[in-house]
Amino acid sequence: MSDGSPTLYLASGSPRRRELLAGAGIAHEVLPARLDDGLLAPGDVRAREWVVALAWFKGVQVALVLRERAVDSAVVLAGDTLVSVEDDNGVETILGQPRDAEEAVRMIRLMRDREHAVHTGIALVDPATFRRDLFVDSASVRVGHIPDEAIDAYVATGQWRGKAGAYNLNERLGAGWPIEVSGDPGTVIGLPVGLVAARLARFCEEPG
Repeated sequence: MSDGSPTLYLASGSPRRRELLAGAGIAHEVLPARLDDGLLAPGDVRAREWVVALAWFKGVQVALVLRERAVDSAVVLAGDTLVSVEDDNGVETILGQPRDAEEAVRMIRLMRDREHAVHTGIALVDPATFRRDLFVDSASVRVGHIPDEAIDAYVATGQWRGKAGAYNLNERLGAGWPIEVSGDPGTVIGLPVGLVAARLARFCEEPG
């Protein structure tokens, strides 16, 4: 961020989010949230509601740390990404990060030969006042046919770990998987950086 602007703290250890911010020229510090969302259950909410709630939980956690450290002039950027798949009756299944290889296989088999949605929730938080801006962006992804053997071989590499829906878009496109995206690819990767940049600029301009 430019001189005189608050220091941006990314509440995530995701290398993909760091790369997207760096690629957009957005300077930031990394202070990952200590929140295991795998221990939380969404209850009766839609994926878009749950993913922005998770971002808010993480943003508040890091904002509290910065407040305890008496850090002046800061903004926390927290994000979370989820996948959702709807059946023919419109019933939504939410997919986060797989807990093990077996769950990763189930997720990929559920997504192949159909469309799924990827939602990235974002929270911008001012640690001094807890002023916030919460928003979510969604993209539609269609996955073609992937043979069982190819799924098993991929899961055996362990590259699914830490990834919503058990995959990273750029990695799988590079591997030749039949994937088409409608929407912002950054949202699928973990950060709609153009939208974030615009909202961040406005957030920093608003009075605290």
